[in-house]
Amino acid sequence: MTVHRTDVALSRRLERAEGSANAAFVEARARLAPGSGATWREVAGTYAMFDGVGSPLTQTFGLGLFAPASADDLATLEAFFVERGADVHHEVSPLADPALLALLPARGYRPIELTSVVHRTLVTVPDAPPASAAVRARPIAPDEIERWADTAARGWGETPELAEFMRGFGLVSANSVGTVCFLAEIGDEAVAAGALAVHGGVALLAGASTLPAWRGRGAQTALLAARLRHAVEQGCDLAMMGAQPGSTSQLNAERQGFRIAYTRIKWERAAHGRPGTTG
Repeated sequence: MTVHRTDVALSRRLERAEGSANAAFVEARARLAPGSGATWREVAGTYAMFDGVGSPLTQTFGLGLFAPASADDLATLEAFFVERGADVHHEVSPLADPALLALLPARGYRPIELTSVVHRTLVTVPDAPPASAAVRARPIAPDEIERWADTAARGWGETPELAEFMRGFGLVSANSVGTVCFLAEIGDEAVAAGALAVHGGVALLAGASTLPAWRGRGAQTALLAARLRHAVEQGCDLAMMGAQPGSTSQLNAERQGFRIAYTRIKWERAAHGRPGTTG
């Protein structure tokens, strides 16, 4: 079995895959809502995305990973967000330029979030998991986008405001180039949703959501296996996902052969912040 050593080369693959998936999402948002101002750009290998003020996708990926960190590049990236009224967020790999550890605090950034980036090698089509035979997971048909988005949103039904946000988010995701959406069904009822985006031989798994009444029935296990089989069929040799450290999502991924590549830090600077402030 191929072993992917945790080094700069691996981190570049993983961060570029996630950055590319988010850039495709932003492009889909711009197509579906031309007045949203959604856009993205690349600065010294860093992908900067604007998906609207407050969107979790309004941030960067790859900072200091593809080129040395510099104050000039940071200033250019900050202007991209501040001109659009957004706070500045950078997801930073621990394998990025160590100079960022001093440069970011000096410019008024603070760490606000940790993410475990987990990955596994794909060399053969994974066997179907020992889930309930009643659960069937499959890619959606072109006319099932609304059904998929509704299912994904209902998985967040305990929080109605979040469910509504996730439905809109899901509609954009399902229209993103390179993203394939999957449903898990029991009988004729859709009970869980998930998505897969492919870039450079890396399969990014995201969008996992299960209806509360159907949790613990093996739906997400079936969805994971279906997505990994699809990834292998698309020629991927690596799969990845992000999870909160120590979360159920991370533990479930580890049970399916994923291991932690590294823990990423999200840094924040408010839109009104200036170098040397805490804003």
